[in-house]
Amino acid sequence: MFEDPLLLARAQFALTASVHYLFVALTLGLAPFILFGQLSATLRRDEARMRAVRFWGGLYVVNYAMGVLSGLVMELQLALNWSGLSDMFGYAFGAPLAVETMGAFFVESTFLGLWIFGWDRMSRWAHLMCFAVVTATAYLSAFWVLVANGFLRYPVGGLRIEDGTARVSDPAALMANPSTLMALGHITAGALLLGSSVVIAVSAYHLARRNDPDRIFGRGIRWGIVVFALALEPTAHIGGMQFSLYDKTPPASGLTYSPEEIEAIEAGSGGAGSIGAVGEVVMFSAWALMFFIVPVLLLTWLVRRLDRWRGVLWPLVLLPFLPYAASVGGWLARETQRQPWAVEDLLTTADAVTDMTPGMAVLSFSLFTLAFAVLAAVTYVLLVRFARLGPEGGPLAPARTGGPIAGEADGRPPVHTF
Repeated sequence: MFEDPLLLARAQFALTASVHYLFVALTLGLAPFILFGQLSATLRRDEARMRAVRFWGGLYVVNYAMGVLSGLVMELQLALNWSGLSDMFGYAFGAPLAVETMGAFFVESTFLGLWIFGWDRMSRWAHLMCFAVVTATAYLSAFWVLVANGFLRYPVGGLRIEDGTARVSDPAALMANPSTLMALGHITAGALLLGSSVVIAVSAYHLARRNDPDRIFGRGIRWGIVVFALALEPTAHIGGMQFSLYDKTPPASGLTYSPEEIEAIEAGSGGAGSIGAVGEVVMFSAWALMFFIVPVLLLTWLVRRLDRWRGVLWPLVLLPFLPYAASVGGWLARETQRQPWAVEDLLTTADAVTDMTPGMAVLSFSLFTLAFAVLAAVTYVLLVRFARLGPEGGPLAPARTGGPIAGEADGRPPVHTF
């Protein structure tokens, strides 16, 4: 493996894409909880619910910041290792990524900054609208990434090849790619599954320790269970629908290779599918366990005694590992089973990879692996630390200045300015 630049480049992309997606999925999954939680707090003028928004929002901000860093590193390695892909399909593949990057940095980041620093500085509705924009742009960013990724799996868009470069004549078809739309539905449901599992796990930890200020974690675990139960079946169902698409020949097939060449390339692809098979086993195993857990969660939700059942609460702290495992397994299956193609029937990975020596490939793999390992470790430590500290110790908790928290009266928590 360490003497084959192609295998190293593929392994590096699998690593960076999987780790980056873990940040993305949690961002997408937590955003609706925070948005609707703040909407409820705003409508009710409820300070306790607003403190819950600060707590969950603090976890969101930490994860978002690390997600931005991992995204930058991933795009850097994509440009370095896969120059053949950008040279030939820059218009079809690179353009959606450029739109996503501009949206994430110029819109999403701006309004998230206003939301972070706008507490008690703007009206309650303006502050809420800032996070509504953040949530909407987060899902739009996911859509544009999936436009690019969906093109790799099922190339559409009225392509024509001119001087070795693919031109898109039908952008609407590119955006309405069935591979993109099904993946968007699958990832949206999967992100809600992951976000709800994190809410359940953090709430379970504090409830097991009999720590539930203002009923933050009692409400959190109950809403988390509802969303988790509702999101599980659509995640699995829409994910299964994608397999039917993979048996179809893409509309653009054969523009760069003859049918005979395509058949010969696929026949000599070797064991690329074995990694995808492992990913499928991991994904389906995690789904099976989650389908087993859901009835238990719903039973505890119905009897309304969950906060007293420590025997159920402590295992729930580990619940996020299941949707995380399913997400990584799903991405492995989706990406490796496309091999040996970088773009289905149009460009092989061997033709897409940058021409580099084994030494350069090893150096790239080592540096990017180290960078992502550090990012993942730092994010995990920070999220666990702030989750354990609770509402009074999160990144968005009101700062103490040597005495009571600003806005505190008679020892009570601070009030959000309405």
